[in-house]
Amino acid sequence: METKSKAGSILTKIILGGISILIADFLLSGVSVDNWTTGFLLAGVIILINFTLKPIMILLTFPITLITFGLFLLVINAGVILIAAYFIPGFVVQSFWWALGFSLVLSLINGVFGNSLDSNR
Repeated sequence: METKSKAGSILTKIILGGISILIADFLLSGVSVDNWTTGFLLAGVIILINFTLKPIMILLTFPITLITFGLFLLVINAGVILIAAYFIPGFVVQSFWWALGFSLVLSLINGVFGNSLDSNR
């Protein structure tokens, strides 16, 4: 029974994440999402990257994250966006700074929705 609710939770995260991505795409000119299916696919890929690669990146960069009082986590989030842009055709980010802005806007929108694209929440 828990598997069904977990699957429903992941599907909800993908749907809300896709909507958040489409809103962030509308707000930022340096980020381009071709269509709504690309937005929902991107949400799934970001969840997958957050589940697999992000913990490793956080562990490897722990000393610099500690020195910067956690601000380096913003760089890691931008890196997740750039990795997703590499793998998803139809999703283009013009630069690191646009990826950073996109991750910040996405976090704000997800905060309003009460959604998190981190898979462990």
